[in-house]
Amino acid sequence: MILRLIFGDQLSHAISSLSELSAERDLICLFEVRAEATHVKHHKKKIAFLFSAMRHFAAELEAAGNKVHYSQLDDPANTGSFFGELQRILAIYQPEKIVLTDPSEYRVQLDVRSWAKRLNITVEIRADDRFLCSTDEFKQWASGRKQLRMEFFYREMRRKHAILMANDQPIGGQWNFDSDNRKRAPGDLQVPDTYTAKPDTITEAVLDLVATEFDDHFGDLSPFHLAVTRSQALEALDRFVDQRLHQFGTYQDAMLQDEPWMFHSHLSFYINCGLLSPLECIRKAEAAYHQGNAPLNAVEGFIRQLLGWREYVRGIYQLQMPDYAHSNFFDAARPLPALYWGQPTIMNCMRQCVSETKRHAYAHHIQRLMVLGNFALLANLDPQAVNQWYLIVYADAYEWVELPNVSGMVLFADGGLLASKPYAASGAYINKMSNYCKHCSYKVSQKNGPSACPFNYLYWGFMLRNRAKLASNPRLSMVYRTLDHMSAAKVKAIQSDNTRFYQALDAGEIV
Repeated sequence: MILRLIFGDQLSHAISSLSELSAERDLICLFEVRAEATHVKHHKKKIAFLFSAMRHFAAELEAAGNKVHYSQLDDPANTGSFFGELQRILAIYQPEKIVLTDPSEYRVQLDVRSWAKRLNITVEIRADDRFLCSTDEFKQWASGRKQLRMEFFYREMRRKHAILMANDQPIGGQWNFDSDNRKRAPGDLQVPDTYTAKPDTITEAVLDLVATEFDDHFGDLSPFHLAVTRSQALEALDRFVDQRLHQFGTYQDAMLQDEPWMFHSHLSFYINCGLLSPLECIRKAEAAYHQGNAPLNAVEGFIRQLLGWREYVRGIYQLQMPDYAHSNFFDAARPLPALYWGQPTIMNCMRQCVSETKRHAYAHHIQRLMVLGNFALLANLDPQAVNQWYLIVYADAYEWVELPNVSGMVLFADGGLLASKPYAASGAYINKMSNYCKHCSYKVSQKNGPSACPFNYLYWGFMLRNRAKLASNPRLSMVYRTLDHMSAAKVKAIQSDNTRFYQALDAGEIV
């Protein structure tokens, strides 16, 4: 007998650990373990989503005639850890070896690599071929390069997989249509409903379990409407392509009050846990372009997120760990403010993004980067605390994708390995890309004083504070020329506003 272990983010029937599966001989194991649910205190909806998806996947495997052992969290014999469950199951079944697909997170990878010696059994670790660029392939691409820029990696992936290509050239004559994808959404824009699935008896049982066992975790369990099976995830993919893809490109950076879903796909939940493969999503979008159902800027923008950015951040993670987790270029040390956990704030953009995160375990990439992340960058928040928060609150977050996005893109904590400049912005950017400012107690047009949008003076405070580290960055030369032309009185007002705001923030006052 071969014991084939499936992790909670490997819910694919095509996963490498199930290759050459013998239904008569082999045992497939899935474990719900408290150690993983509480390694950080994951959002309640995230735990419920993964446990329900795991239980449905196990049921599909059994229905196909496979032997499955499934450890539910509340099983009396559940030891609470991957290793403990393996010890328990090995004693019962005594398999000849363990076969598994390489875990996505470095912490679990280290644990897995110790199992053969600790358990005195052969452990075969197979590559995760769901990714479109292997770890070795990315290392080869990165070798000898002074800068590891995603754009050039993305072009190589387009060529390799022949996506949106005409011979060796990109369809449309350019690789990237990002300049077409930055429009502000009109207030009367009609946004279609996102895909919703009605919880069945399996999901209802999981929701009850999570409500009981993880009541002190952040986030709302209800409403719960995520896909938890492959068939449901395929429906979500079809719905995105049919109803949202055509507008995705134009409005992908836009934010609207009380519109959490916009035209984004919301497929990262399902791709990152294995219910969908990235390549099938890419091909589906590409087909929509060729069939005349979606414009090139939308399709290219969506494909770039999967074929470019997703593969790129995974490569960076595998290449740079474990040191990457400790990056702190700006020596940032401020604790995470309580407003990230839902404490009242009169900054409407922050209130909107935190409340939507709490309710849905989701926010789209501009909310994560240019509101929540921008504030974390400007406020000098501790990168490890910020990384932990992002890992906790989003149902699509795993360390391999979260850490490079936060430490590299959001916080510039890696000093520019991933991004060419910090994504710092004043209130003007938020006002340009949203209608949040219209509903805010602060005035985005005001630059200084108690009524001014905090992002305005925090932005210049950030530039002043980090001048020694940023002034030589060519992409910030204009910023520092503007700073040099400010009067001494203006600079003093910026510094005074920063001091006042941080004193209030650190004291736990409502800001």
